[in-house]
Amino acid sequence: MMSPTEQSSSPLPAPLILASTSAYRRALLERLRLPFTVQSPQTDETPHPGEAPLALALRLAEAKARAVTSTAPGSWVIGSDQVCTCEGRMLGKPGHRAAAIGQLQMLRGRHSMFYTALALVAPDGSALVRAVTTTVRMRALSDAQIEAYVQAEQPYDCAGSAKSEGLGIALMESIHSDDPTALVGLPLIALCDMLLSSGYPLLRPVR
Repeated sequence: MMSPTEQSSSPLPAPLILASTSAYRRALLERLRLPFTVQSPQTDETPHPGEAPLALALRLAEAKARAVTSTAPGSWVIGSDQVCTCEGRMLGKPGHRAAAIGQLQMLRGRHSMFYTALALVAPDGSALVRAVTTTVRMRALSDAQIEAYVQAEQPYDCAGSAKSEGLGIALMESIHSDDPTALVGLPLIALCDMLLSSGYPLLRPVR
């Protein structure tokens, strides 16, 4: 069986790089069947004083993409960032069990907003940046249910402490978004729009 690259009628104009080492984003990008590499952007993710959640996500997505562009000029580079908020409070990755339980206890029965920003830097240095908003309502979970989930999935590396692509979906009462992949970390509908509008050969003829 030929690979997507071998099936193409013409070579790609430049390498495609995902400016992230997230396994979740990598798995999502693989769905597009494009050859790509991954590179850590090494970006400072500290919010600026008074910076709004959406503005933070947009800034960091582009900063990650441009950080990789600086080491790989002439490439197509994808950067992404996600910020979770609940009742005005930003929630980062919990990092450990106690923090994950605390986040889920705060989120239960409430709505939270996930701002997933995406940046695409073209070989000529121009960039497209946009964000997709996802609203999630958590079930009114008991402490025992929360602890059982955290023990089972150990969601220490995702903001909000619940993996919607895994068992975490059982914690959610509703999800509202224009892009079903945004909550996982890489909005593929938005990314396809950006690739196509930038001239990237996303859907190339088969030989």
